[in-house]
Amino acid sequence: MRKHRVLIVDDSASMRHLIASVLLDTPDIEVVGQAADALEAREAIKKLNPDVVTLDVEMPKMNGIEFLEKLMRLRPTPVIMVSNFTSSGGDLTVKALAMGAVDCIGKPQPGDKTLFAGLTDKIRIAADVRFRPPAAHDKVDHGRETDPHANYRPDGRIVAMGSSAGGVEALSAVLEGFPANCPPMLITQHMPEMFTKSLAARLDRLCNAHVSEAVDGAPLDVGHIYVAPGGAQHLTVSGVGPYRCRLVPSGLVSGHRPSVDVLFQSVAKVVGKGAVGVILSGMGRDGADGLLAMRKAGAKTIGQDAASSFIYGMPRTAHEAGGVERQLPLKKIGAEILSMTNQKPG
Repeated sequence: MRKHRVLIVDDSASMRHLIASVLLDTPDIEVVGQAADALEAREAIKKLNPDVVTLDVEMPKMNGIEFLEKLMRLRPTPVIMVSNFTSSGGDLTVKALAMGAVDCIGKPQPGDKTLFAGLTDKIRIAADVRFRPPAAHDKVDHGRETDPHANYRPDGRIVAMGSSAGGVEALSAVLEGFPANCPPMLITQHMPEMFTKSLAARLDRLCNAHVSEAVDGAPLDVGHIYVAPGGAQHLTVSGVGPYRCRLVPSGLVSGHRPSVDVLFQSVAKVVGKGAVGVILSGMGRDGADGLLAMRKAGAKTIGQDAASSFIYGMPRTAHEAGGVERQLPLKKIGAEILSMTNQKPG
């Protein structure tokens, strides 16, 4: 059995011990070392060459973001960020994910291992990532001197988008070129509670449209993008026009909450051919069944291609299931969404 070799980096000895204890009884995961700060981590990575690093966001001497930037530039390594459930922790974690961290997990209270329940699966997937740092991804040229979407007029369609690992960067690349009057959009990104609020704030700063966490009952307005909040609910849509956001309490679906499948299935049922479905970088198969349902209901569907995906998991399974009508590189997806939702002349 192949062992996934993990280095734990955290300034708290008790937190290092807690993470190690969670991984201790996992046969295919081996904790090869621990480090209390960035300097120790740098030497440990050189010496131990771990498959995956769990990295504390907030540390003395050099915080996790500064260390991550150096690591990705000098020795790209799969990293899972471990963060406090605070506003500052959420903001820094989302920044780390945009810089190339594979995934994130929240810190539990001392003695509580439940929040680390998904860590082993994250480590397994991270260890097998065909790692590409953000600098290697295609960048989107939006032509700042002229507005390529000056004549864009939304045709009434709504857009539903799903993503997971690698999704922060992918979402940023798609949305940063959108005009202020972009089509109403719903996004489900796999991310813990508190972090989704930071994600929405980051995207709101980045693009011309208004981005916020979805609120139950909020109307789907032109120029507004709604991010599914992490926690105990799934984001769905209801109504007959104007459509509205609905947050539905439920258990895990396709292994996640919020789930992309739940969003896509809802849009397929309620909106049908008046929607566009998009699936971006991510691990697993969440969204594959829902995107197929959208396509069968008459919606246009797009999947990110393998070459531009940080992790070609969710787009691959959706494509293989038959849910993807058009498979495109990341740099072309935003323009294609706008083309599909633009009012046609005449």
